[in-house]
Amino acid sequence: MALTEERVLEALRGVLDPELGKDLVSLGMVGEVRVEGARVDLLINLTTPACPLKGQIEADIQRALKPLGAEAVRVRFGGGVRPPEQYPIPGVKHVVAVASGKGGVGKSTVAANLALALAREGAKVGLLDADLYGPSQAKMFGLEGQRLKVDQNRRILPLEAHGIRVLSMANIVPPGQAMIWRGPILHGTLKQFLEEVNWGELDYLVVDLPPGTGDVQLSLAQLTRVSGGVIVTTPQEVALIDAERAADMFKKVQVPILGVVENMSHFLCPHCGKPTPIFGEGGGRRLAEALKVRFLGGIPLTLPLRESGDRGVPILVQDPEGPEAQAFLQAARELAAALSVQTFLPLPMA
Repeated sequence: MALTEERVLEALRGVLDPELGKDLVSLGMVGEVRVEGARVDLLINLTTPACPLKGQIEADIQRALKPLGAEAVRVRFGGGVRPPEQYPIPGVKHVVAVASGKGGVGKSTVAANLALALAREGAKVGLLDADLYGPSQAKMFGLEGQRLKVDQNRRILPLEAHGIRVLSMANIVPPGQAMIWRGPILHGTLKQFLEEVNWGELDYLVVDLPPGTGDVQLSLAQLTRVSGGVIVTTPQEVALIDAERAADMFKKVQVPILGVVENMSHFLCPHCGKPTPIFGEGGGRRLAEALKVRFLGGIPLTLPLRESGDRGVPILVQDPEGPEAQAFLQAARELAAALSVQTFLPLPMA
């Protein structure tokens, strides 16, 4: 039988998206099919540009079409982030909250580099520094000393650095000034940051929450629909105890947990490259298993990673091919995949 577009489409009905468990045709992912003799050219529109399983999908397509007599199959990937039925903020498809049960585990570093990794994969990303008492994203993105402006409609314009739109309290108050605010003022400020900011068109708005489980976390859940939360911990048992509290916080405010990032997973020696688990081993993975969520990945502790944040040039920009950047990229891909599943197959609450 001749190789035709109809036969190709029929074969693709047997190729499943590994995350969603449904075939590419019924998911509307097959954007274009061209057949010329024994050659097939396909455009597959993914549910996110950061899909971690492109290679598997392409291999499954090759296997499905080979029995039809296809001698050369070219698979091109396109598509953008699939939006939910209702946008949480005008122009913003997904709000992702990054949380930790305690300070000192590198939550802000993780939030910054996850945002950059998602952008590097082709998404449009914003970063809201909701740690109002201790904002650090302006420092990490080299935006210290810059002040926010407003557009013609009196909406706040985020600053931009390294392709990320960034909004931080550090760009509003003078350096070193303490924010001695009670809950209602925090709520009002966060409401303004969500509703009176011109974020533009974003696939993901990453929210860097303050450590702990307090007013800002509660206000975020009340003010907008959060697509999911990410828990940041170190492997250390003391950190895991507090990370469990952060997970319980998400459960109480009905935010699904997308996964766990284990920061400072191991110290990577700059001389020999040997990993040393100075804070223990496997804690983040065990927490993810206990919560029945994804383990998004482990991030090594290195001198360049610490220096990059202090310098205002995040590691994804400073050394995009280094082991730290690659770890963040893989974590971002897993996060994007979890969000795609959440969009099509809503996760149960934590």
